[in-house]
Amino acid sequence: MTSPVEYEKRGKVGVITLNRPEARNAINGDVAAAFEAAIDKLEGDDEAWVGVLRANTSGQERPVFCAGADLKAINSGQAGSLNTERGGFAGFVYRERKKPVIAAVDGLATAGGCEIVLATDLVVASTRSAFGLAEVLRNLVAGAGGLFRLPQLIGKNAAMEVILTGQPLGSTCLRTGHGEPTRRASRRRERSNGACRTHLWCSTSRRLGVSQGGERFDV
Repeated sequence: MTSPVEYEKRGKVGVITLNRPEARNAINGDVAAAFEAAIDKLEGDDEAWVGVLRANTSGQERPVFCAGADLKAINSGQAGSLNTERGGFAGFVYRERKKPVIAAVDGLATAGGCEIVLATDLVVASTRSAFGLAEVLRNLVAGAGGLFRLPQLIGKNAAMEVILTGQPLGSTCLRTGHGEPTRRASRRRERSNGACRTHLWCSTSRRLGVSQGGERFDV
């Protein structure tokens, strides 16, 4: 049986893959438990220096890195299983760890999916990627760190627009600190003061890669 989160070692890099493309990589109890287990493997391997978090988007008409919480799981009374004691939501967003994790994003990271990205240490994103906190559109609250991490990254005013409207940001907006929603490019917003530990580079290619010792591998 295929694991909902896969862990693979490539040299000094531990590659973690969200592997639930048929459900837009939404987080349920199985994903949270497997995600936490993958972080345990990364942290416990002395030969792994850094983690790369990616998502399987095969078969998706519009790629989705992660759609956040699985609403079917929540509606069936399994909301508690989406959190772990050590990691919080998805077994990751509040996890204490010693090794950096890079998010390699190609597609939409929304709601809890965006909060997972914000909890990483570095983000590499393709130009077709978008990031948003869509909970308000479903009368929910973003409770996995996005409400404080996003303002730290792009500034209060831009973040409030994203939080209150549910509209996503393009990767370029997130990188530059200008919070112009992808569906309504409006006036420029204040730039980030650099207080957040998450940084984002926008890739001009849809193929994302990590270079290790002069050798590149696509993620």
